[in-house]
Amino acid sequence: MTIDPQRVVTLHYVLSDSDGNVLDDSRARAKPLEYLHGHGNIMAGLEQALAGRPAGAELSVTLMPAEAYGLRDEALVREVGRDAFPAPDLAPGMRFQTPGDDGPEIVTILEVRDDGVLIDTNHPLAGHTLRYRLEVLEVRDATRAELAKGHPLPPGTEPGEVEDKKMV
Repeated sequence: MTIDPQRVVTLHYVLSDSDGNVLDDSRARAKPLEYLHGHGNIMAGLEQALAGRPAGAELSVTLMPAEAYGLRDEALVREVGRDAFPAPDLAPGMRFQTPGDDGPEIVTILEVRDDGVLIDTNHPLAGHTLRYRLEVLEVRDATRAELAKGHPLPPGTEPGEVEDKKMV
């Protein structure tokens, strides 16, 4: 069976930056990635590279910044009040997840000042070329429940146990 829309794909990956530094390794964490192909669960460039591949396929994919987490946008670096953070002790490099207009966003503290905090809401990998080594472990048809929800579900989940995202 090949990777096509409406199929659940299980794979291992190693994500590296352009210098070869490993940023994430699903095998090292013993947790393969599972996604529903054609539903925007992963970056479009990875979906395109995986389309039509069978279980057992191994490939390398390089995504330029615009194809991955986007280009850095300096307008997303700004100062906010200290009261915007739950933690009293703030330091450069700390990261927080906050609700954003398009879903959760990561806020990175760049500088702590007397009267405020300089933050960056660019994704931490924005502006980076990313290299993926992929190994497709399994390809299967999605269940009705997975199609209704838009992503893979634990084995045995029945359609009545989930809300149909098209009906919400």
